[in-house]
Amino acid sequence: VSLLIGCTSLLRPPSGSAGITRCGKACYSSCNPKVCIVGSGPAGFYTAQHIIKARQDVEVDIYERLPVPFGLVRFGVAPDHPEVKNVINTFTQTAKHSRCSFYGNVNVGKDVSIDELQQAYHAVVLSYGAEGNRSIGVPGEGLAGVYSAKDFVGWYNGLPNCRELSPDLSCETAVILGQGNVALDVARILLSPIDSLKKTDITQPALEALAQSQVRRVLIVGRRGPMQIACTIKELREMVNLPGTRPEMVATDFEGVAEALKDVPRPRKRLTELMLKTALEKPGEKEQERRNKASRIWGFRFFRSPIEVLADPNHNKIAGIRLAVNKLEGSGEGAQAVLTGEEEDVPCGLVVSSIGYKSLSIDPSVPFDSRKAIVPNIMGRVQQAAGLYCSGWLKTGPTGVIATTMNNSFDTARSLMEDMDSGTLDLSAAKPGSQSISALLEKRGVKPVTFSDWEKIDNVEMMRGEASGKPREKLLKVEEMLQVART
Repeated sequence: VSLLIGCTSLLRPPSGSAGITRCGKACYSSCNPKVCIVGSGPAGFYTAQHIIKARQDVEVDIYERLPVPFGLVRFGVAPDHPEVKNVINTFTQTAKHSRCSFYGNVNVGKDVSIDELQQAYHAVVLSYGAEGNRSIGVPGEGLAGVYSAKDFVGWYNGLPNCRELSPDLSCETAVILGQGNVALDVARILLSPIDSLKKTDITQPALEALAQSQVRRVLIVGRRGPMQIACTIKELREMVNLPGTRPEMVATDFEGVAEALKDVPRPRKRLTELMLKTALEKPGEKEQERRNKASRIWGFRFFRSPIEVLADPNHNKIAGIRLAVNKLEGSGEGAQAVLTGEEEDVPCGLVVSSIGYKSLSIDPSVPFDSRKAIVPNIMGRVQQAAGLYCSGWLKTGPTGVIATTMNNSFDTARSLMEDMDSGTLDLSAAKPGSQSISALLEKRGVKPVTFSDWEKIDNVEMMRGEASGKPREKLLKVEEMLQVART
Protein backbone atom coordinates (compact mmCIF):
# COMPACT_ATOMS: atom_id res chain seq x y z
CA VAL A 1 0.00 0.00 0.00
CA SER A 2 2.74 2.44 0.91
CA LEU A 3 4.44 1.73 -2.43
CA LEU A 4 1.22 2.57 -4.29
CA ILE A 5 0.78 5.72 -2.24
CA GLY A 6 4.40 6.64 -2.99
CA CYS A 7 3.82 6.13 -6.70
CA THR A 8 0.64 8.17 -6.96
CA SER A 9 1.61 10.92 -4.57
CA LEU A 10 4.21 12.22 -7.02
CA LEU A 11 2.80 14.25 -9.87
CA ARG A 12 3.79 11.85 -12.64
CA PRO A 13 1.45 9.63 -14.68
CA PRO A 14 1.89 5.84 -14.61
CA SER A 15 4.27 4.37 -17.20
CA GLY A 16 1.48 3.25 -19.51
CA SER A 17 0.28 6.83 -19.97
CA ALA A 18 3.47 8.77 -20.46
CA GLY A 19 2.74 12.48 -20.10
CA ILE A 20 5.00 15.16 -21.50
CA THR A 21 7.36 17.28 -19.44
CA ARG A 22 8.33 20.88 -20.16
CA CYS A 23 11.28 19.73 -22.27
CA GLY A 24 9.11 17.51 -24.44
CA LYS A 25 10.30 14.21 -22.96
CA ALA A 26 7.89 11.47 -22.00
CA CYS A 27 7.22 11.52 -18.25
CA TYR A 28 7.48 8.04 -16.70
CA SER A 29 6.06 6.51 -13.58
CA SER A 30 7.66 7.50 -10.33
CA CYS A 31 7.94 3.75 -9.64
CA ASN A 32 10.55 3.36 -12.35
CA PRO A 33 14.16 2.89 -11.21
CA LYS A 34 15.97 6.22 -11.41
CA VAL A 35 19.69 6.54 -12.05
CA CYS A 36 21.69 9.73 -11.91
CA ILE A 37 25.03 10.13 -13.70
CA VAL A 38 27.46 12.89 -12.73
CA GLY A 39 29.51 13.99 -15.75
CA SER A 40 28.66 14.02 -19.45
CA GLY A 41 31.94 12.93 -21.01
CA PRO A 42 32.46 9.53 -22.67
CA ALA A 43 32.24 7.68 -19.32
CA GLY A 44 28.91 9.28 -18.44
CA PHE A 45 27.34 8.77 -21.85
CA TYR A 46 28.55 5.19 -22.34
CA THR A 47 27.25 4.29 -18.85
CA ALA A 48 23.87 5.87 -19.69
CA GLN A 49 23.73 4.14 -23.09
CA HIS A 50 24.26 0.69 -21.57
CA ILE A 51 21.75 1.23 -18.75
CA ILE A 52 19.01 2.44 -21.12
CA LYS A 53 19.54 -0.54 -23.45
CA ALA A 54 19.77 -3.10 -20.64
CA ARG A 55 16.45 -2.25 -18.95
CA GLN A 56 13.31 -0.84 -20.52
CA ASP A 57 12.09 0.86 -17.32
CA VAL A 58 15.13 2.79 -16.07
CA GLU A 59 15.19 6.59 -16.29
CA VAL A 60 18.63 8.20 -16.49
CA ASP A 61 19.48 11.83 -15.68
CA ILE A 62 22.93 13.20 -16.58
CA TYR A 63 24.25 16.20 -14.62
CA GLU A 64 27.10 18.29 -16.03
CA ARG A 65 28.99 21.24 -14.50
CA LEU A 66 29.34 23.10 -17.81
CA PRO A 67 26.41 24.21 -20.01
CA VAL A 68 27.80 22.00 -22.81
CA PRO A 69 28.08 18.19 -22.92
CA PHE A 70 30.70 15.65 -24.10
CA GLY A 71 33.62 16.38 -21.77
CA LEU A 72 37.01 15.46 -23.22
CA VAL A 73 35.53 14.66 -26.65
CA ARG A 74 34.89 18.39 -26.95
CA PHE A 75 37.74 19.72 -24.78
CA GLY A 76 40.45 17.03 -25.03
CA VAL A 77 40.44 15.48 -28.52
CA ALA A 78 42.81 17.37 -30.83
CA PRO A 79 41.15 19.78 -33.31
CA ASP A 80 42.80 17.95 -36.24
CA HIS A 81 41.20 14.62 -35.17
CA PRO A 82 37.56 15.26 -36.19
CA GLU A 83 36.95 11.55 -36.83
CA VAL A 84 37.46 10.81 -33.10
CA LYS A 85 34.68 13.28 -32.30
CA ASN A 86 32.14 11.24 -34.28
CA VAL A 87 31.17 9.47 -31.03
CA ILE A 88 29.21 12.68 -30.30
CA ASN A 89 26.55 11.37 -32.72
CA THR A 90 26.05 8.26 -30.56
CA PHE A 91 25.99 10.34 -27.37
CA THR A 92 23.38 12.67 -28.93
CA GLN A 93 21.12 9.69 -29.66
CA THR A 94 21.42 8.63 -26.01
CA ALA A 95 20.70 12.17 -24.75
CA LYS A 96 17.59 12.38 -26.93
CA HIS A 97 16.22 9.03 -25.75
CA SER A 98 12.84 9.37 -24.05
CA ARG A 99 14.26 7.90 -20.81
CA CYS A 100 17.32 10.14 -20.67
CA SER A 101 17.58 13.80 -19.61
CA PHE A 102 20.55 16.16 -19.59
CA TYR A 103 21.02 18.89 -16.98
CA GLY A 104 23.98 21.15 -17.78
CA ASN A 105 25.25 24.08 -15.70
CA VAL A 106 24.81 22.06 -12.48
CA ASN A 107 27.91 21.84 -10.31
CA VAL A 108 27.49 18.65 -8.26
CA GLY A 109 29.23 19.00 -4.89
CA LYS A 110 28.41 22.72 -4.85
CA ASP A 111 24.90 23.33 -6.27
CA VAL A 112 23.66 19.95 -5.04
CA SER A 113 25.35 17.34 -2.83
CA ILE A 114 25.91 13.66 -3.57
CA ASP A 115 23.80 12.87 -0.51
CA GLU A 116 20.87 14.85 -1.98
CA LEU A 117 21.26 12.99 -5.27
CA GLN A 118 21.27 9.65 -3.41
CA GLN A 119 18.03 10.57 -1.67
CA ALA A 120 16.40 11.38 -5.04
CA TYR A 121 17.73 8.43 -7.09
CA HIS A 122 18.03 4.68 -6.64
CA ALA A 123 21.64 4.81 -7.88
CA VAL A 124 24.23 7.51 -8.50
CA VAL A 125 27.14 6.97 -10.93
CA LEU A 126 30.16 9.27 -10.65
CA SER A 127 31.71 9.76 -14.11
CA TYR A 128 33.18 13.23 -13.83
CA GLY A 129 36.69 12.32 -15.00
CA ALA A 130 40.03 13.85 -14.10
CA GLU A 131 40.17 17.64 -14.04
CA GLY A 132 43.30 18.00 -11.94
CA ASN A 133 46.97 17.94 -13.02
CA ARG A 134 49.79 15.80 -11.73
CA SER A 135 52.47 18.29 -10.73
CA ILE A 136 56.07 17.85 -11.92
CA GLY A 137 57.26 18.40 -8.34
CA VAL A 138 60.44 20.32 -9.21
CA PRO A 139 61.68 23.83 -8.38
CA GLY A 140 60.62 26.47 -10.90
CA GLU A 141 57.46 24.78 -12.12
CA GLY A 142 55.48 27.87 -11.09
CA LEU A 143 57.44 30.15 -13.46
CA ALA A 144 55.78 31.90 -16.40
CA GLY A 145 56.12 29.68 -19.47
CA VAL A 146 55.38 26.39 -17.68
CA TYR A 147 51.96 24.89 -18.43
CA SER A 148 50.19 21.62 -17.82
CA ALA A 149 49.15 19.80 -20.99
CA LYS A 150 45.58 19.73 -19.65
CA ASP A 151 45.47 23.54 -19.53
CA PHE A 152 47.33 23.96 -22.84
CA VAL A 153 44.94 21.55 -24.58
CA GLY A 154 42.00 23.26 -22.84
CA TRP A 155 43.24 26.60 -24.19
CA TYR A 156 43.30 25.57 -27.85
CA ASN A 157 40.10 23.51 -27.47
CA GLY A 158 37.99 26.22 -25.81
CA LEU A 159 37.64 25.02 -22.21
CA PRO A 160 36.16 28.11 -20.49
CA ASN A 161 38.52 28.15 -17.48
CA CYS A 162 41.60 27.98 -19.79
CA ARG A 163 40.43 30.88 -21.98
CA GLU A 164 42.89 33.38 -20.53
CA LEU A 165 45.97 31.14 -20.59
CA SER A 166 47.54 33.02 -23.56
CA PRO A 167 50.84 31.08 -23.55
CA ASP A 168 54.00 32.90 -24.60
CA LEU A 169 55.07 31.32 -27.91
CA SER A 170 57.87 33.81 -28.63
CA CYS A 171 60.66 31.27 -27.95
CA GLU A 172 62.37 28.96 -30.43
CA THR A 173 62.43 25.72 -28.39
CA ALA A 174 59.58 24.08 -26.48
CA VAL A 175 60.04 21.05 -24.21
CA ILE A 176 57.17 18.64 -23.55
CA LEU A 177 57.52 16.35 -20.54
CA GLY A 178 55.86 13.00 -21.21
CA GLN A 179 55.56 10.91 -24.35
CA GLY A 180 51.91 9.85 -24.45
CA ASN A 181 49.33 10.75 -27.09
CA VAL A 182 48.48 14.06 -25.40
CA ALA A 183 52.17 15.08 -25.52
CA LEU A 184 52.23 14.31 -29.25
CA ASP A 185 48.97 16.24 -29.77
CA VAL A 186 50.57 19.32 -28.18
CA ALA A 187 53.75 18.91 -30.27
CA ARG A 188 51.73 18.52 -33.46
CA ILE A 189 49.56 21.57 -32.76
CA LEU A 190 52.68 23.67 -31.99
CA LEU A 191 54.33 22.65 -35.29
CA SER A 192 51.38 22.23 -37.69
CA PRO A 193 51.13 24.51 -40.73
CA ILE A 194 48.65 27.25 -39.79
CA ASP A 195 46.60 26.68 -42.97
CA SER A 196 45.76 23.13 -41.92
CA LEU A 197 44.65 24.30 -38.44
CA LYS A 198 42.37 26.95 -39.99
CA LYS A 199 40.09 24.14 -41.22
CA THR A 200 39.61 22.69 -37.71
CA ASP A 201 37.51 23.74 -34.69
CA ILE A 202 40.56 25.13 -32.87
CA THR A 203 39.63 28.38 -31.09
CA GLN A 204 40.24 31.69 -32.82
CA PRO A 205 42.55 33.10 -30.06
CA ALA A 206 44.70 29.93 -30.25
CA LEU A 207 44.81 30.12 -34.05
CA GLU A 208 45.96 33.74 -33.90
CA ALA A 209 48.62 32.95 -31.27
CA LEU A 210 49.93 29.96 -33.26
CA ALA A 211 50.07 32.06 -36.43
CA GLN A 212 52.49 34.40 -34.60
CA SER A 213 54.40 31.57 -32.87
CA GLN A 214 58.20 31.57 -33.00
CA VAL A 215 58.44 27.92 -31.85
CA ARG A 216 60.59 26.01 -34.36
CA ARG A 217 61.77 23.05 -32.30
CA VAL A 218 59.85 20.74 -29.99
CA LEU A 219 61.57 18.13 -27.80
CA ILE A 220 59.37 15.39 -26.33
CA VAL A 221 61.07 14.09 -23.20
CA GLY A 222 60.57 10.75 -21.44
CA ARG A 223 62.25 9.23 -18.36
CA ARG A 224 62.52 5.74 -19.90
CA GLY A 225 63.50 4.44 -23.35
CA PRO A 226 62.02 3.89 -26.83
CA MET A 227 60.63 0.47 -25.79
CA GLN A 228 58.51 2.09 -23.04
CA ILE A 229 57.11 5.08 -24.96
CA ALA A 230 53.42 5.62 -24.16
CA CYS A 231 52.05 6.99 -27.45
CA THR A 232 50.35 4.89 -30.15
CA ILE A 233 51.51 4.35 -33.73
CA LYS A 234 48.81 6.62 -35.24
CA GLU A 235 50.08 9.64 -33.30
CA LEU A 236 53.72 8.82 -34.08
CA ARG A 237 52.96 8.44 -37.79
CA GLU A 238 51.29 11.87 -37.78
CA MET A 239 54.46 13.40 -36.34
CA VAL A 240 56.68 11.59 -38.87
CA ASN A 241 54.52 12.87 -41.76
CA LEU A 242 53.84 16.37 -40.41
CA PRO A 243 54.35 18.84 -43.30
CA GLY A 244 57.20 21.33 -42.91
CA THR A 245 58.94 19.36 -40.16
CA ARG A 246 61.82 16.93 -39.82
CA PRO A 247 62.77 14.56 -36.99
CA GLU A 248 65.89 15.02 -34.86
CA MET A 249 66.75 12.02 -32.68
CA VAL A 250 69.79 10.88 -30.68
CA ALA A 251 71.10 7.67 -32.29
CA THR A 252 72.59 6.34 -29.03
CA ASP A 253 69.10 6.33 -27.43
CA PHE A 254 68.27 3.39 -29.73
CA GLU A 255 71.22 1.13 -28.91
CA GLY A 256 70.11 -2.48 -28.44
CA VAL A 257 66.49 -1.70 -29.37
CA ALA A 258 66.42 -3.63 -32.68
CA GLU A 259 67.68 -6.81 -30.94
CA ALA A 260 65.05 -6.55 -28.17
CA LEU A 261 62.18 -6.31 -30.66
CA LYS A 262 61.72 -10.00 -31.41
CA ASP A 263 59.94 -10.75 -28.11
CA VAL A 264 57.51 -7.83 -27.91
CA PRO A 265 53.77 -7.79 -28.80
CA ARG A 266 52.90 -6.67 -32.35
CA PRO A 267 51.51 -3.15 -31.59
CA ARG A 268 54.65 -2.27 -29.59
CA LYS A 269 56.85 -3.85 -32.27
CA ARG A 270 55.30 -1.80 -35.12
CA LEU A 271 55.53 1.41 -33.08
CA THR A 272 59.21 0.82 -32.25
CA GLU A 273 60.07 -0.15 -35.83
CA LEU A 274 58.62 3.13 -37.10
CA MET A 275 60.67 5.02 -34.49
CA LEU A 276 63.86 3.15 -35.46
CA LYS A 277 63.26 3.81 -39.14
CA THR A 278 62.65 7.53 -38.47
CA ALA A 279 65.67 7.90 -36.19
CA LEU A 280 68.32 5.76 -37.85
CA GLU A 281 67.54 4.87 -41.48
CA LYS A 282 68.77 7.00 -44.33
CA PRO A 283 65.60 8.46 -45.87
CA GLY A 284 64.69 7.95 -49.53
CA GLU A 285 65.29 10.72 -52.04
CA LYS A 286 61.76 12.16 -51.81
CA GLU A 287 61.73 12.09 -47.98
CA GLN A 288 65.23 13.62 -47.86
CA GLU A 289 64.06 16.45 -50.09
CA ARG A 290 61.04 17.01 -47.81
CA ARG A 291 63.30 17.11 -44.74
CA ASN A 292 65.73 19.52 -46.38
CA LYS A 293 62.89 22.01 -46.93
CA ALA A 294 61.58 21.68 -43.36
CA SER A 295 61.72 24.78 -41.20
CA ARG A 296 60.59 23.09 -37.98
CA ILE A 297 62.09 20.25 -35.97
CA TRP A 298 60.74 17.69 -33.49
CA GLY A 299 62.43 14.89 -31.62
CA PHE A 300 62.18 12.44 -28.74
CA ARG A 301 64.65 12.66 -25.89
CA PHE A 302 64.75 9.45 -23.89
CA PHE A 303 66.22 8.53 -20.46
CA ARG A 304 65.64 12.05 -19.08
CA SER A 305 63.78 13.31 -15.97
CA PRO A 306 63.19 16.96 -15.02
CA ILE A 307 65.12 18.22 -11.97
CA GLU A 308 64.50 21.95 -12.19
CA VAL A 309 62.95 24.58 -14.44
CA LEU A 310 65.64 27.26 -14.89
CA ALA A 311 64.69 30.92 -14.55
CA ASP A 312 65.80 33.79 -16.73
CA PRO A 313 67.59 36.00 -14.12
CA ASN A 314 66.26 39.21 -15.69
CA HIS A 315 62.63 38.16 -16.02
CA ASN A 316 60.20 36.03 -14.05
CA LYS A 317 60.06 33.45 -16.83
CA ILE A 318 61.89 30.34 -17.89
CA ALA A 319 65.25 30.11 -19.62
CA GLY A 320 65.55 26.32 -19.78
CA ILE A 321 65.12 23.02 -18.04
CA ARG A 322 67.64 20.87 -16.16
CA LEU A 323 67.28 17.16 -16.87
CA ALA A 324 68.71 14.18 -15.02
CA VAL A 325 70.14 11.45 -17.25
CA ASN A 326 68.69 8.02 -16.44
CA LYS A 327 69.55 4.43 -17.20
CA LEU A 328 67.09 1.53 -17.24
CA GLU A 329 67.02 -1.37 -14.82
CA GLY A 330 65.01 -4.33 -16.06
CA SER A 331 63.41 -4.56 -19.49
CA GLY A 332 60.11 -4.17 -21.31
CA GLU A 333 57.08 -2.45 -19.73
CA GLY A 334 58.38 -3.05 -16.19
CA ALA A 335 61.77 -1.36 -16.71
CA GLN A 336 62.58 1.29 -14.10
CA ALA A 337 64.39 4.59 -14.72
CA VAL A 338 67.37 4.97 -12.36
CA LEU A 339 69.47 8.15 -11.98
CA THR A 340 73.05 8.01 -13.29
CA GLY A 341 74.15 11.21 -11.54
CA GLU A 342 74.64 12.99 -14.87
CA GLU A 343 72.66 16.14 -15.68
CA GLU A 344 72.11 18.33 -18.73
CA ASP A 345 70.57 21.75 -19.32
CA VAL A 346 68.27 22.37 -22.29
CA PRO A 347 67.62 26.04 -23.18
CA CYS A 348 63.90 26.60 -23.88
CA GLY A 349 61.18 29.21 -23.38
CA LEU A 350 58.17 26.92 -23.03
CA VAL A 351 57.62 23.77 -20.95
CA VAL A 352 54.43 21.73 -21.22
CA SER A 353 54.02 19.01 -18.61
CA SER A 354 52.11 16.04 -20.01
CA ILE A 355 52.62 13.53 -17.22
CA GLY A 356 48.98 12.76 -16.57
CA TYR A 357 45.61 14.08 -15.50
CA LYS A 358 44.33 13.53 -11.96
CA SER A 359 40.83 13.03 -10.54
CA LEU A 360 39.73 15.23 -7.65
CA SER A 361 37.24 14.66 -4.85
CA ILE A 362 34.07 16.74 -5.33
CA ASP A 363 32.21 15.76 -2.17
CA PRO A 364 33.66 14.81 1.23
CA SER A 365 30.95 12.15 1.70
CA VAL A 366 32.36 10.06 -1.18
CA PRO A 367 35.28 7.68 -0.42
CA PHE A 368 38.41 8.88 -2.24
CA ASP A 369 41.92 7.43 -2.50
CA SER A 370 44.04 10.57 -2.78
CA ARG A 371 47.25 8.62 -3.43
CA LYS A 372 45.84 6.83 -6.49
CA ALA A 373 43.47 9.77 -7.20
CA ILE A 374 40.49 7.44 -7.78
CA VAL A 375 37.28 6.51 -6.01
CA PRO A 376 38.00 3.07 -4.48
CA ASN A 377 35.73 0.55 -6.20
CA ILE A 378 35.22 -3.06 -7.17
CA MET A 379 33.92 -3.38 -10.75
CA GLY A 380 32.55 0.16 -10.50
CA ARG A 381 30.80 -0.38 -7.15
CA VAL A 382 32.09 2.28 -4.73
CA GLN A 383 33.37 0.57 -1.60
CA GLN A 384 31.49 1.22 1.64
CA ALA A 385 28.80 3.22 -0.20
CA ALA A 386 25.64 1.33 -1.25
CA GLY A 387 23.94 2.73 -4.34
CA LEU A 388 27.06 4.65 -5.41
CA TYR A 389 29.05 3.67 -8.54
CA CYS A 390 31.82 5.14 -10.67
CA SER A 391 33.03 4.82 -14.26
CA GLY A 392 35.74 6.24 -16.51
CA TRP A 393 38.97 7.79 -15.27
CA LEU A 394 37.54 8.33 -11.78
CA LYS A 395 37.28 4.54 -11.58
CA THR A 396 40.59 3.50 -13.17
CA GLY A 397 42.84 6.55 -13.24
CA PRO A 398 43.57 8.50 -16.46
CA THR A 399 44.54 5.73 -18.88
CA GLY A 400 43.54 4.53 -22.32
CA VAL A 401 41.60 5.89 -25.26
CA ILE A 402 37.84 6.47 -25.68
CA ALA A 403 37.27 2.76 -26.45
CA THR A 404 38.93 1.84 -23.12
CA THR A 405 36.54 4.19 -21.32
CA MET A 406 33.61 2.68 -23.20
CA ASN A 407 34.43 -0.84 -21.96
CA ASN A 408 35.06 0.30 -18.40
CA SER A 409 31.75 2.23 -18.39
CA PHE A 410 29.82 -0.75 -19.77
CA ASP A 411 31.33 -2.85 -16.94
CA THR A 412 30.06 -0.37 -14.33
CA ALA A 413 26.61 -0.35 -15.96
CA ARG A 414 26.58 -4.18 -15.85
CA SER A 415 27.43 -4.10 -12.12
CA LEU A 416 24.55 -1.68 -11.56
CA MET A 417 22.13 -3.87 -13.56
CA GLU A 418 23.21 -6.96 -11.61
CA ASP A 419 22.52 -5.11 -8.34
CA MET A 420 19.06 -4.10 -9.56
CA ASP A 421 18.23 -7.63 -10.71
CA SER A 422 19.55 -9.32 -7.56
CA GLY A 423 17.81 -6.94 -5.16
CA THR A 424 21.13 -5.67 -3.77
CA LEU A 425 19.89 -2.27 -4.91
CA ASP A 426 16.56 -1.57 -3.22
CA LEU A 427 14.01 -0.49 -5.84
CA SER A 428 10.93 -0.99 -3.62
CA ALA A 429 10.65 2.67 -2.55
CA ALA A 430 9.61 5.24 -5.14
CA LYS A 431 12.18 7.95 -5.76
CA PRO A 432 11.39 11.42 -7.12
CA GLY A 433 14.53 11.73 -9.30
CA SER A 434 14.93 15.02 -11.18
CA GLN A 435 11.63 16.33 -9.84
CA SER A 436 13.00 16.96 -6.34
CA ILE A 437 16.47 17.98 -7.60
CA SER A 438 14.96 20.54 -10.02
CA ALA A 439 12.98 22.03 -7.11
CA LEU A 440 16.17 22.19 -4.98
CA LEU A 441 18.14 23.85 -7.78
CA GLU A 442 15.38 26.38 -8.43
CA LYS A 443 15.37 27.29 -4.73
CA ARG A 444 19.16 27.81 -4.96
CA GLY A 445 18.93 29.99 -8.06
CA VAL A 446 20.53 27.42 -10.38
CA LYS A 447 19.03 27.17 -13.87
CA PRO A 448 19.95 23.93 -15.62
CA VAL A 449 20.65 23.79 -19.37
CA THR A 450 18.60 21.10 -21.16
CA PHE A 451 19.81 19.14 -24.19
CA SER A 452 17.59 21.23 -26.49
CA ASP A 453 19.26 24.34 -24.95
CA TRP A 454 22.64 22.78 -25.85
CA GLU A 455 21.40 22.30 -29.43
CA LYS A 456 20.90 26.08 -29.65
CA ILE A 457 24.54 26.57 -28.59
CA ASP A 458 25.59 23.89 -31.08
CA ASN A 459 23.76 25.65 -33.94
CA VAL A 460 25.25 29.06 -33.11
CA GLU A 461 28.77 27.56 -32.98
CA MET A 462 28.34 25.81 -36.32
CA MET A 463 26.94 28.95 -37.97
CA ARG A 464 29.86 30.99 -36.64
CA GLY A 465 32.28 28.34 -37.93
CA GLU A 466 30.69 28.23 -41.36
CA ALA A 467 31.31 31.96 -41.75
CA SER A 468 35.08 31.37 -41.46
CA GLY A 469 35.35 27.95 -43.18
CA LYS A 470 35.60 25.96 -39.93
CA PRO A 471 33.37 23.11 -38.67
CA ARG A 472 32.50 25.29 -35.65
CA GLU A 473 33.65 28.35 -33.72
CA LYS A 474 33.23 27.47 -30.05
CA LEU A 475 31.74 29.86 -27.52
CA LEU A 476 34.48 30.40 -24.96
CA LYS A 477 32.64 31.91 -21.98
CA VAL A 478 30.05 30.19 -19.80
CA GLU A 479 28.05 33.45 -19.79
CA GLU A 480 27.92 33.45 -23.62
CA MET A 481 26.77 29.82 -23.62
CA LEU A 482 24.01 30.54 -21.09
CA GLN A 483 22.91 33.63 -23.03
CA VAL A 484 22.47 31.58 -26.23
CA ALA A 485 20.81 28.69 -24.35
CA ARG A 486 18.23 31.04 -22.88
CA THR A 487 17.27 33.01 -25.98
